[in-house]
Amino acid sequence: MDSLTQIVLGAACGELVLGKKIGNKALLFGAIGGTIPDLDVFIGGWLYSNEIDAMAFHRGFMHSILFAVFSSFLFGWITFKLYNKGKRSETTTLKNWIWLYFLAIFTHPLLDSFTPYGTQLFLPFSDYRVAFNNISVVDPLYTLPFLICLVVAIFYNRKRTRRVAWVKTGVYISSAYMLFTLGNKIYINRVFKKSFDEAGISYSRFSTQPTIFNNVLWYGVAETEKNYKIGFYSLLDTKVKVDTILTIPKNRKLLDVNHPDIKTLTWFSNGYYNLVPIDSSENVQYLDLRYPLLNPKDFTTSVFKFELKKDGNRWDMVPFSGNPPSKKDLNEFLKRFKGI
Repeated sequence: MDSLTQIVLGAACGELVLGKKIGNKALLFGAIGGTIPDLDVFIGGWLYSNEIDAMAFHRGFMHSILFAVFSSFLFGWITFKLYNKGKRSETTTLKNWIWLYFLAIFTHPLLDSFTPYGTQLFLPFSDYRVAFNNISVVDPLYTLPFLICLVVAIFYNRKRTRRVAWVKTGVYISSAYMLFTLGNKIYINRVFKKSFDEAGISYSRFSTQPTIFNNVLWYGVAETEKNYKIGFYSLLDTKVKVDTILTIPKNRKLLDVNHPDIKTLTWFSNGYYNLVPIDSSENVQYLDLRYPLLNPKDFTTSVFKFELKKDGNRWDMVPFSGNPPSKKDLNEFLKRFKGI
């Protein structure tokens, strides 16, 4: 999920492990631990000159269970050696720090796994991307109550039971909301399956995920032999049915889909992608259809799209320089959110 959410979750882990011993510093160290996995964004940019390689590196090994185990020992030992000196000597143990970092680091990819992006939890043994698709990458209803509880806890003395109670309340509220989104996902899947079946669509598979910033408006995509069928459903809809289903051609003939770089992108998007030609250019626009459209009536408004260019024998991504969403697209999104 977004960086703020990961910081909040990591800080809560730090407080629960070491809050009684070191107070607000536990929140700080937990927040640092919760941020560590996402450093792969910067490391990938440093290791790879090709943007496709760098993108594939994100949510890779640094988001795996194995990394959480080994890094918790490393960072725990380093912090213990640096912290446990002078007046702070023997106030904490090595076990405390290892446990703090393990919880803060491990809960980061675990939380990411609930989003559509996918997380390679089992590297280096498997590159399977775990993605439950039940919560948006940014969802204020998950983050804000959690953050408020954490802020309130900061103002209590580290030995007060109310401090821990507020942190636990934040954990309970966010966890309850996550369970709600999982139940919502099950319900939404039934709605889309019924709607696709009633529309006579012969599909090989389909996927559903919430739209950005909420868990009310959902997006579904079904794959057929030559096309994708997409639609939206809001919990505020008066009918338990996907009202409009759009058709998006795959356009696989625009480039060699067996090229290694295109195979990487295919794996990255779990095979849900559309190719669009760009006028007066050999470049191709790649739309990752795991993510919804901003304008439910216009498939070119995908929230996750990028331009591919040929660089020698390889494909690379053109640096993003798009325009902000138009007022019309935002209005269509809000209109669909309110239901039909």
